[in-house]
Amino acid sequence: MILPIVAYGDAVLKKVAKDIDANYPNLDSLIENMWETMYHAHGVGLAAPQVGLPIRLFVIDATPFADDDELSSEEQEALTGFKEVFINAEIIEETGAEWSFNEGCLSIPDVREDVLRKPDIRIRYTDAQFKEHTKSFSGLLARVIQHEYDHIEGILFTDKLSSLKKRILKGRLSNISKGKIQAEYRMRFPEMKKGR
Repeated sequence: MILPIVAYGDAVLKKVAKDIDANYPNLDSLIENMWETMYHAHGVGLAAPQVGLPIRLFVIDATPFADDDELSSEEQEALTGFKEVFINAEIIEETGAEWSFNEGCLSIPDVREDVLRKPDIRIRYTDAQFKEHTKSFSGLLARVIQHEYDHIEGILFTDKLSSLKKRILKGRLSNISKGKIQAEYRMRFPEMKKGR
């Protein structure tokens, strides 16, 4: 089932999400619905807060990025077929010199900006079967994970922009929260009585 994606301005996007356990109600269905919602919106990642749930869960399928000719063959290989569910994730460390990349977000349609992030991360999480993992990721894959991880920490990519950029975007962000935007997927807008 395709779920509406929560738009910028909704309080759930600013909450630090809570851990869940294997008994979380209808978890398998929720994960399936999140995959379907993400693919329908042509995203590479989706976090539970983006569908209105303040829980530490996000899904990533980085495969679409593997076609980028500017990436090294190692990076293309790391992205190819990378599909994972992250539950109760905790980034243990972020290292390396920050690098800039143009990011967007399904909750903030039609806004893309350069964001600085560190290139290497180490993260602990459980998968959909609640098996624990501690893994290291680099480059674009690390960035996608960091972006989704920020969602469960109540952080949006726009929070990482300079005050000048934030001032420039203020009107557009306000319009998004009011539903004054054309998105190609179902959204729920915080400042409208009924989402569409």
